[in-house]
Amino acid sequence: MSKATRLSPSAQFFAYSFLAIWLIMAAFPFIWTLWGSFKVEGDFFSKADWANSIFGTLTTIETGGSFTGAGYYGAWVQEEFWRAALNTFIVCFCVVTISLTCGTLGGYALSRSTYRYAFWFLLFALMFRAMPPITLVSGYLLPFFEWNLWGHLSTTIIVLVAINQPFTLWMLHAFFKNIPKDLDESAMVDGCTRFQAFRHVIIPVMWPGVITTGLFSFLLAYNDFAVTSMLLSKENQTMVPKLASFLGTTQTKGNVMFAVAAVVSVTAPLFVMIIFFQKQIVSGLTAGAVKG
Repeated sequence: MSKATRLSPSAQFFAYSFLAIWLIMAAFPFIWTLWGSFKVEGDFFSKADWANSIFGTLTTIETGGSFTGAGYYGAWVQEEFWRAALNTFIVCFCVVTISLTCGTLGGYALSRSTYRYAFWFLLFALMFRAMPPITLVSGYLLPFFEWNLWGHLSTTIIVLVAINQPFTLWMLHAFFKNIPKDLDESAMVDGCTRFQAFRHVIIPVMWPGVITTGLFSFLLAYNDFAVTSMLLSKENQTMVPKLASFLGTTQTKGNVMFAVAAVVSVTAPLFVMIIFFQKQIVSGLTAGAVKG
């Protein structure tokens, strides 16, 4: 760093202090929930003394130790939260796979199209994406009930793909527009067909964008509540609606702690995923913002 751009000691202290305070404030809710998930309800929601949630006074009296895994056992085993986790994996895998397949092919075709209808098609897709998801779900309810399809994972996958597809189409279209057409043309001059050029030349260049789009598609399906809670039966719930069912039974002792443990279980994989794919996310976002 040059002398002209070097911060003064007081400015550096202010910047580092602000960053430290911001990190603490951002991480505190999750750390507090993680800590409280190993306590009993009387400690974590103690009104008599807030220190009980730290030292686990009642947890020690009830379980013999300052930490307990009763919340996780109750959520995952007693309430069968593992079924919701399996359903979430199936829904997310199918939504991401279908959305990326259709979005990659459609985005590439629209980015290379010379017809004016491509613009209007993208504009229509953007209008469809701007609509509240709950208004789109209502249109599916009648045929799902008439065909006896309501409550199954397949119906939720169909609706989530329909909601998510315009986003993936726009995002991948932007990435493809930043890839020079000369790459396609050079590959076809060398004897490749249009699809071979797409598969062997364009897709390897596009991987950061595909991964970035796939991660956003995954998050949409993973965190969805409105669609999954309306379209899935109690037996086929994903993790987020299942978590809400724990919160809806607060009059039963222990169910609140099931919810706390479930919150940690739902949030932890997201932290791991973001840390693992952080380079792909950054490279994908910057690749979409720079003209190739």
